[in-house]
Amino acid sequence: MSPSHDAPQPVTADDVEEAVRLVIAALRGAPEVNWQNRAGSLEWDCWETLEHLADDMFCYAAQLAPPTPPLDGYVPFVPARLRPGGPQETIHAERGPGVPGLFQVLEAATGLLAAQVRTKPPHTRAFHSYGIADPEGFAAMGVVEALVHAYDVAEGLGVAWEPPAALCERVLARLFPDAPADAGPWPTLLWATGRTELPGHPRQASWRWRSAPRD
Repeated sequence: MSPSHDAPQPVTADDVEEAVRLVIAALRGAPEVNWQNRAGSLEWDCWETLEHLADDMFCYAAQLAPPTPPLDGYVPFVPARLRPGGPQETIHAERGPGVPGLFQVLEAATGLLAAQVRTKPPHTRAFHSYGIADPEGFAAMGVVEALVHAYDVAEGLGVAWEPPAALCERVLARLFPDAPADAGPWPTLLWATGRTELPGHPRQASWRWRSAPRD
């Protein structure tokens, strides 16, 4: 990833929707039975991981949604685990409609986040444990969740997945400004989120993004 002297382009609501559109297109053809497989290096299966992504989108939207967004904690929904060791979530997808229903839940939650990012003024601030964030920050977090959890699920399903380099560049600039600049954007994003190693940069045992606004 070669450094650029131009100001980074913002991460937008369109990016959130496009990321999820690409994720669903990549995963749609996998046999439904494979959704019970473990998702990459996670302890969750592929269904739970995509359900977790929908929950991320919903919760990010919820943080921005109140007239006065919270600055000292998360909106106090009650999350629950459906099995010991499974993800603790507010949003769960009914199993009866199968994977198409799971995709619909993800699309609905993504639409909520995109709507909040589009309509909230740029000066809006809301709580995230990695730093008080603005609407662009929540958009970037949603995109990273989509791209990286798609990687986890694609590994479990045995399908190919690689997002556009430009999208990876934008979220790296927004959330991981100190990431190495000597590798491609997608491998760098996987390294930044603890999935892989890079030449000269071992895989990270722990990581976090910088959700505070650029300014």
